[in-house]
Amino acid sequence: MQVRFADARPQGSYDLALVAPQNGEVAGLPGDQAGLARDAMRAARFDGEAGSLVELFVQDGGATRRLLIVGTGKGEPADYEKAGGALVARLLTSGTETLVVDLSGANASPEAATRLATAAALRAWRIDTYRTKLPPKQQPTLKEFVIVGVNGSSWERERAVVDGVALTRELVSLPPNILYPESFVERCRHLADLGVEITVLGEEQMRNLGMGALLGVSQGSTREGQLLVMRWDGTGGAQKEPVAFVGKGVTFDTGGISLKPPPGMEDMKWDMGGAGAVAGAMKALAGRKAKAHVVGVCGLVENMPDGNAQRPGDIVTTMSGQTVEVLNTDAEGRLVLSDALTWVQRNHRPKTIVDLATLTGAMVISLGHEHGGMFANDDALADQLLAAGRETGDKLWRMPLGDAYNKLLESQIADMKNIGPREAGSITAAQFLQRFVEDGVRWAHLDIAGMVWAAKPGTTWEKGATGYGVRLLDRFIADNYEG
Repeated sequence: MQVRFADARPQGSYDLALVAPQNGEVAGLPGDQAGLARDAMRAARFDGEAGSLVELFVQDGGATRRLLIVGTGKGEPADYEKAGGALVARLLTSGTETLVVDLSGANASPEAATRLATAAALRAWRIDTYRTKLPPKQQPTLKEFVIVGVNGSSWERERAVVDGVALTRELVSLPPNILYPESFVERCRHLADLGVEITVLGEEQMRNLGMGALLGVSQGSTREGQLLVMRWDGTGGAQKEPVAFVGKGVTFDTGGISLKPPPGMEDMKWDMGGAGAVAGAMKALAGRKAKAHVVGVCGLVENMPDGNAQRPGDIVTTMSGQTVEVLNTDAEGRLVLSDALTWVQRNHRPKTIVDLATLTGAMVISLGHEHGGMFANDDALADQLLAAGRETGDKLWRMPLGDAYNKLLESQIADMKNIGPREAGSITAAQFLQRFVEDGVRWAHLDIAGMVWAAKPGTTWEKGATGYGVRLLDRFIADNYEG
């Protein structure tokens, strides 16, 4: 579906949408249509709540046209986002091909109109690649989403972010026989066309670097693990030290020898959601030519239970030199991230690192599917990420760190265990990662286990992959690292 801004309504056949604020009037209708619209709104008990809809048919220029009235609440940009998502959800498979949203009389700001366009584009995304018998009534028909009456100059920037979200959703959605460490890398190669510098480390290179924790997870799979590094410098070298994003990329997680229960294991194709978000964010930043220096690192492995798989009780030596007693092979993401964190610090010397991972089921128990969990060693960094989450809808909730939790990882035979007790599982996972963050580095860990996949539709997504994290990271960079 194409989203575009235009100076006036097009010629020909289209459906029309107008907006109505909370408890307000619809602007832009002639008298006879206005009366019909008021009757329809009254019958539907429509009060302009953001994202609510009334649908009717009116006579317009001798033709019958579908008219949708969509609520925009208080008129905030977030309200327009709900409106854009609601319109596409209603019309995507309706049979209509073109929707014109006329904001001429709505007093909508350019930011609000752009949020409406962004939501429309995001809500239209779907993956039908493997559906060979899709019934006609389930096939998308909406080809054009046209906004008139407001300047859309900022849409091109946001279109790049939408493209980044689309990449993340594709990666998260693909089945594990299609997406594995090597193919994940190949699906990110096109970022080089946008100016992203791509570096890939294979297992032999990682073995020479001493990345025993990441390789310990990978050793049970016939698929070779990869470290994917994507660097974007839109500052022309002015920013010497990049901001680093590090993503957990377990392309399928069986749990290894600590095997997961079979019911629901198919969901573990999205255990690479953190790496997917990093890849999507790098595409967004490069696509809009962000004036920032950012490096994205994805630790990519498959966690499988074959005869060479890592065993509970094994001890691995990380790239940092610290040793880990592996008590549970299903606590593998932190092992992958530990070596990725060390690698990026030794090779790029970032002063700020944000890692993203579908790390613990305990985070879903704590926060459900409403917030990602955030752990940070710096209050200012935490506030910056919380603000970016509020602005984009990729919401975060700060969780605690502390020495009392750190002690729960003590091992009698190695420097640390890879798990603590059942209590505070998400916190001890974050404490584990903090041990690999060097002094003086601002660091935040985002546990997004409950956010990368949705069992029901949302404002900007259909059921399935949400693309969580891309808009968050993009806004974090825009607000704090671009002039």
